[in-house]
Amino acid sequence: MWFGESEANVREIFDKARGSAPCVLFFDELDSIATQRGSSVGDAGGAADRVLNQLLTEMDGMSAKKTVFIIGATNRPDIIDPALLRPGRLDQLIYIPLPDEASRFQIFKACLRKSPIAKDVDLSALAKYTQGFSGADITEICQRACKYAIRENIEKDIEKERRRSENPEAMEEDVDDEVAEIKAAHFEESMKYARRSVSDADIRKYQAFAQTLQQSRGFGSEFRFADASGAATGTTTSGAADPFAASAGAADEDDLYS
Repeated sequence: MWFGESEANVREIFDKARGSAPCVLFFDELDSIATQRGSSVGDAGGAADRVLNQLLTEMDGMSAKKTVFIIGATNRPDIIDPALLRPGRLDQLIYIPLPDEASRFQIFKACLRKSPIAKDVDLSALAKYTQGFSGADITEICQRACKYAIRENIEKDIEKERRRSENPEAMEEDVDDEVAEIKAAHFEESMKYARRSVSDADIRKYQAFAQTLQQSRGFGSEFRFADASGAATGTTTSGAADPFAASAGAADEDDLYS
């Protein structure tokens, strides 16, 4: 990759977003391009820092009139550069926990919506048993069960061809091949290799980070406006200077939300 090409790609993405507004820019694995500056080991010439700087510049230059929504997802919020999380950028942080039982049931249904499932498969039991599993973990269970069903069907076809070659006259006429269904036995075999990609320690770490972030943003929780009599109900006083008086003469400036 040529010097400066990554920054040019960032500029191009935002230019396309401005031209396609309203739209959503979604950055998956945000930590891959937004780690804390100066923390990248072996970063030749500070390329990662330059990409992050370009990202911050593009976000600051996004006009309020351009309805471009920027969303990022990460499993490592602790290594994201704080400058990216300041107000005006990615300032709305949402902690998404692991799916509950009802959500896991829907994930199983979504993964298997195009697959033939035998009647003896109880997705509710699978959803109840997979406590602490992520969507990717559940997808792996479904894919492995599907592979077992395909393997079993192939072995049946091989056995059928073997019997046909040994005694061609005794074989019945070919019938339509049955669709390989995913049976309960296939899921039971798949569950033997099931694993959680998110440990209890990871969950506690995420919960602690979310709690710390929530506490850090409660600075103005005791703020109250003065009541009708002029008495302050919070930290403000009736004799306090108007914080907006300095901007009263700037009426000709562009309204941020116009």
